[in-house]
Amino acid sequence: MALNKFINIWLVLILLSGLSFSASASQIKKELLKAADARESGEYVRSRFLQMMNKPFEASVKKKALLIGDSHAQDFLNSVLENGILVNYQISTRYIPAQCQIYLGDAAKAARYIAPKDKTLCKKSDSLAKAKQQIAEADVVILAAFWREWAAKALPQTIKNLNLSAQQKLFVIGRKSFGKVAIRKYLRMPEDKLRNLRNKVDGKQTAINHLMQTTLDSDVFVNVQKLVCGDSESCPVFTNDMKLISFDGGHLTKDGARYMGKLLFQGSPLNVL
Repeated sequence: MALNKFINIWLVLILLSGLSFSASASQIKKELLKAADARESGEYVRSRFLQMMNKPFEASVKKKALLIGDSHAQDFLNSVLENGILVNYQISTRYIPAQCQIYLGDAAKAARYIAPKDKTLCKKSDSLAKAKQQIAEADVVILAAFWREWAAKALPQTIKNLNLSAQQKLFVIGRKSFGKVAIRKYLRMPEDKLRNLRNKVDGKQTAINHLMQTTLDSDVFVNVQKLVCGDSESCPVFTNDMKLISFDGGHLTKDGARYMGKLLFQGSPLNVL
């Protein structure tokens, strides 16, 4: 009788274990399907950035933080907000499309690198030159973008041309990419395979970040790629608790923003804020 009771309990535990795993796998797939909705994921990336865009700074006891860049700056903002960081700052954002790049200097030089189809867009878009007055008002200026090589090479001169005071803080957030994300493929994979999944990253990614690392001051440059991926040429697809980091290989899910924000403000120059 005692043996039968033990066997029954053992069988129940096995069944419960199986149900727990199935529930876990089901939740992962549910979150993957949600991330696969490009419209909803894209709206998450940009919505709060747009709400703060070109917002004038107010006379306030709060310090002023100005975030400038493209959709990767939008990712940075989400990483900040998901972790309740910079709550003592008033934040304003300015959008410069990736096609135009963050640059301040010889306009003729920049024009050589902008594709003909993008010239009208870049002429109409915001720029560091147009943002100069607000830059001068900010206590903290943060530049974040999907940097191209020419703009990365020009960053030391761009920064010099900003004419920041000694009291102002500047941070440059490096380029990031998490490789090719294939959500439909992940839906067919078992959880144990997903847990250790890593994607290879384009070598150009590493090269541009290395360029920025070697030309910018260590208290200015934040190598987000290294913080998330380490020194490896591949990046994790999921966090330790099985949350998808990026829905398209370049931009962050809500869970990815929460994950990256913790890393950004614990292991980089940003921890002084």
